[in-house]
Amino acid sequence: MSKRNCSILFHMRIYIKVSPRSSKNEVVKVSEGEYNMKLTAPPVDGQANEALIKLLAKFFGVSKSSINIVGGKTAKIKMVDIASL
Repeated sequence: MSKRNCSILFHMRIYIKVSPRSSKNEVVKVSEGEYNMKLTAPPVDGQANEALIKLLAKFFGVSKSSINIVGGKTAKIKMVDIASL
């Protein structure tokens, strides 16, 4: 088997309904590809999005750079791509 440069081992797109300013940080799987997230961070100056990326990275066991919000950056429902090398 030959070595190749930076091939992606997995890629998935998920949809997340975010509840900012919650009492705790939590990820709940609703169905395949759909999640609800509670975040303690407020939706101000991207703080909730930063918290979302950090929590998703921990939940899926990937680096923060593997997570990309591709839709809904200022909305409660977000489309997120997760890719890992």
